[in-house]
Formats: sequence, structure tokens, C-alpha cells
Amino acid sequence: MNLSNSNRISLTVLLGLVVVLCGVFELAHCFEENDAVIKMKPGGVHDCKGSQNSAEIDGLARFAVQEHNKKENALLEFAKVLKAKEQVVAGTIYLLTLEVIDAGKKKVYEAKVWVKPWMNFKQLQEFKQANDVPSFSQSDLGAERGH
Repeated sequence: MNLSNSNRISLTVLLGLVVVLCGVFELAHCFEENDAVIKMKPGGVHDCKGSQNSAEIDGLARFAVQEHNKKENALLEFAKVLKAKEQVVAGTIYLLTLEVIDAGKKKVYEAKVWVKPWMNFKQLQEFKQANDVPSFSQSDLGAERGH
């Protein structure tokens, strides 16, 4: 098949547009429990309600714990996902709240995982223990001792 230069350019542009649109449709939704698609704005953080217990989210949570364990030489054990949110960027950033077992005790951690499926890229960006209850001193609250 012999294509002219203008036909090659048109075909290249068309194929590029198809690839971009496929990426946009792949990354710009998350499914609720009833499988209704929710459209998301790039950059916005959205709950992934139905997928909180999905195999994909569960896999990302396990990945986060494994990566943390490797980096910190720790022995945390994944228990379950408590909450899952996602943010569409150049890929998707998943914000996960996890329950883990640390030396027999349940603890809550927050993980941030960046995924670019078209590049087979997955990176743990943050993993920290969640502070369920903020600690306040009397001086933080404006109280004075002895009054």
C-alpha cells in the first residue's frame, strides 16, 4: 500500500487522536456500586465508592504496603481498604486509607499511589500513619493552667 504524505499525516493524526481519547475515557471515570459511570474533571479528587473493595484497589493497597515494607525494612501486613479516592493527573493518583497489622495491632495508614497504566508504571509516593485524633495541648486551645 502506497500512501501519499498527506494521507500518512492524516492517518497519523487520526491514530494519535484515537490513542488520546482512549486514554481520557480510561482514566476519567470510576464506577459506583451500580456500575454507573461518574465523569471526573482532571485534577479533582473523587471517591471511588464501588471500587473501594475492588480487586484493582485491593491490589494497589497491597502494592503500597509491600513497597513501604521494602523501603523501611518493616513488616506491616495488609488487612483491608477503609477508603479509596482517586485524582486524574498524568495517570491516576490513588489516595488510600488502609488498615494494617503491625506487631499484632491494627493501625491505620494513608497511602498515595501514582499509576500510568499505558506505561506499565506504578509508584508509591507517600505512606504514613493516619492521625485519627489530633492532639491538642491546653495552650493550643487558649486555656491557661490554674484558671
